[in-house]
Amino acid sequence: MTTFTDEVREIAARFPDPRSATLPALRLAQQRHGWLSADALREVADALGLTPAYCKAVASFYDMYHLEPVGEHLVEVCTNLSCALVGAQQVVEAFEHELGVRAGETTDDGQVTFRTVECLGGYGYATVVAVENRYRQHVKADAVPGIVEEIRGR
Repeated sequence: MTTFTDEVREIAARFPDPRSATLPALRLAQQRHGWLSADALREVADALGLTPAYCKAVASFYDMYHLEPVGEHLVEVCTNLSCALVGAQQVVEAFEHELGVRAGETTDDGQVTFRTVECLGGYGYATVVAVENRYRQHVKADAVPGIVEEIRGR
């Protein structure tokens, strides 16, 4: 049976420096645990011969890594300039209203984590909303109730 450490070392063997394997190792740990707890960061660090602080610093730089538990569903709204110019803030406010949480929080039932992110790369399709990493383009605030209803399976 292949262990996590074995898998990470196999990934690291593809790179000239073990630090180069930090991102894929963090992704693997997050897939296994759902988020990057202190234990998960230590696991990555031990497998690569790095410090947990280094792994946490790398993970904290990127939006795709979760340093806190996330809900069953993840909703992210791009708030970069392109999206902001066509109403991203109104979309954020609509999600906050519909979900009853602020950006960066998870609903009380643990079902939905709502976040804002710096950029989802859809400049010509703003405002971009990612639900479970699937992009929705040209989202307006009036579409949010339907999106939330869909997520909650009503």
